[in-house]
Amino acid sequence: MRNYIPTINISSLLKNNFNSISSKKTIKKIEVACIDVGFFQITGHGINKKNIYDISKVGNNFFNSSVKNKMKLAPIKWNQLNKNVYRGYFPNDVNGKEGLDIGDPKVTKKDALKLKNQYIEYLQLNKAINKKSINVLNNYFTQLFVLGEVLFKGIIKLYKKDISDSKLAFSRLKTLSTLRFNCYPNQKSPVEISKQDGVALGCETHVDSGIFTILYQDKKGGLQVQNRKTKKWHNVPHNKNALIVNTGLALQFLSKGKFKATNHRVLWNKTKRMSIPFFFEPSYDFKMSHSFLNKSLRNKSNNIFFYKFLNQSLKKFVEYQR
Repeated sequence: MRNYIPTINISSLLKNNFNSISSKKTIKKIEVACIDVGFFQITGHGINKKNIYDISKVGNNFFNSSVKNKMKLAPIKWNQLNKNVYRGYFPNDVNGKEGLDIGDPKVTKKDALKLKNQYIEYLQLNKAINKKSINVLNNYFTQLFVLGEVLFKGIIKLYKKDISDSKLAFSRLKTLSTLRFNCYPNQKSPVEISKQDGVALGCETHVDSGIFTILYQDKKGGLQVQNRKTKKWHNVPHNKNALIVNTGLALQFLSKGKFKATNHRVLWNKTKRMSIPFFFEPSYDFKMSHSFLNKSLRNKSNNIFFYKFLNQSLKKFVEYQR
């Protein structure tokens, strides 16, 4: 069970030298993990335990605050005084968990008005979160964004392309990357009973939309990943030194199915738990194409702007039906 999810030390990649022998070995391990499992844990990622503690504290403080305070950041569907639709807080009666979705904290009100994309929203965090906590959010978002770029550059290197091409797909302000806090309350009943094996779930079986998801889950665990061949489910163990990475639909599209998005779910847990996923997603105006990674594939009919790709993907999630 524990060995099904590989653990990879990526410290060699943080030096930004993707041509070293150690880097090439690390990238190969990532390739194998993405193809065989779709999930892996990373150590040597450069984010220390204090960063994890601080960001967890921000999430816990927010969810432990009053309903009135949390609703200050809710989208217009739940708080008609607000204009945000995509970003913000959603209550736990939506889909068994409450959450807080934060886009790039660098986006100002002026940026959002200028860019004019439905997913680029200015969220006035200081209505519900103190300045110190906002600084923690800013720093963590930046760290995870850089980490996502490092992993994506590794994928680019597999295709023998220039790692600077990463900038064509990802840029701050335009990125649709999301830092999310998921709080699973003391659920009285499961969100779903798996049709496959009858297991009670606290989060439905799904795949993610972006390139990579980089996740911290607390000690309670509960995350499971499905073996694509056997269809059996495996626990993703808690490792205090590791972050969990999984592939998403955008990477599946860019790689033309080489790196598939993988089914995962969360077991019904009767005690409160929190997870902090970072959905590493391209710029809204990035033109998704099979030829981005593989120049030999020139089928222009497959091109689609990422924000449209994301829109199609989000339709399956109840919390985004706004």
